[in-house]
Amino acid sequence: MAGSHARRRDDVPTPGAGHGHGHGHGDVHVDVGRGPRSALVGSLVAILVAVLAGVVLLWPDGSRVDDLADDLQFAAPGVTFPQAEVLAVQEPCADARPAQGCGQIEVRVAEGDDEGTELLVAVPRDVLGSSLAEGDRVKLIRTPPQADGQPATLNYFGIVRTAPLAILAIVFVVVVLAVARFRGLMALLGLTFAVGVLGWFMLPALLSGESAVLIGAVGSAAIMYVVLYTTHGFSLRTSAALAGTMAGIAVTTVLGVVAVGATRLTGVADEGSRALSAVATDLSFPGLFSCAIIVAGLGVLNDVTITQASAVWELRAASPRMSRAKVFSSGMRIGRDHIASTIYTIVFAYAGTALTVLLVLRLYELPTGTLLATEEITQEVVRTLATSIGLVLAVPLTTLIAVATLPRAVDDDDLEPA
Repeated sequence: MAGSHARRRDDVPTPGAGHGHGHGHGDVHVDVGRGPRSALVGSLVAILVAVLAGVVLLWPDGSRVDDLADDLQFAAPGVTFPQAEVLAVQEPCADARPAQGCGQIEVRVAEGDDEGTELLVAVPRDVLGSSLAEGDRVKLIRTPPQADGQPATLNYFGIVRTAPLAILAIVFVVVVLAVARFRGLMALLGLTFAVGVLGWFMLPALLSGESAVLIGAVGSAAIMYVVLYTTHGFSLRTSAALAGTMAGIAVTTVLGVVAVGATRLTGVADEGSRALSAVATDLSFPGLFSCAIIVAGLGVLNDVTITQASAVWELRAASPRMSRAKVFSSGMRIGRDHIASTIYTIVFAYAGTALTVLLVLRLYELPTGTLLATEEITQEVVRTLATSIGLVLAVPLTTLIAVATLPRAVDDDDLEPA
């Protein structure tokens, strides 16, 4: 019974004691020696210095981004997007082409130069099948009058979805705070920081023509430093998970670069990338796709590494006699189960986002070799495999790092009843 109702005699620190203390979540407590603690913290500090240096060196050129924004306009000068209220919705046309009495919606312009104007606008067939109803709001695209005397024109642009999206976001925040409480609040703050890094550093730096791979690695590392500590607290357990995450990011970065080069991916697979390639001539699209691979695996990588570090801490706290080798073995058994479920998560997440494309390909009935010759399919395959490999390797790496920080297994003489 000593193994389950015992504690180390040196659990309570004394002034000047020569060991550190790693405090996990809840009441779990594991003593960590000064050497392993210093090595772990020192390594993370060195990586942090490198990350901060990378942020400074890769900081985007704002004027360059502004020039690109001027070159790539979403709409011609003078074009506006006024809101309009839906007054009536017609039935879809039998031949899918808008005509008198079908395939259109009646709207009243709610703002701009044409406020109060009522008119019929043609809409795609799928819009009529989206439960659009009287009272809903849509966005119109207004082309101003032309120099040759042609009057302004108003056409359908999209549905105004601000209110339901705002409600959904509020429900998300409320649910997270209600269930996870303080930890949920910290997670939301970490998420806000991650969005800030993407919007204020990574995207502008990419548009400035800096190395996309370095931006992906540096930006991802910066996000993880803040996200892990804000969400899981400052502890050696979290530090071990962060070290494993850094190792996972490094592995995924190398795999992404190698896989993109080996498969000769161009990184240009949709209209957005083709439009960007016309103006952002300094941007390496293969490098951009490698960056996307790094970022795509961050969330799942974070989940796996914190789970492994927590598992190691819990095992040692529950079994002080267990050797480091046995802790590693037990931790890996937990990790293998987590790997299996997480890989399913990655694959099904990508399958869900590409479901429409998969349906079309199913109808084409093309041989696998032909499908893999397309940029779109190969990108998804490479993204899935590279992130999955990085994820799998992060499990033993994190487990090894966490186990290396543990103290030696104790003998019965070192234990006393709690």
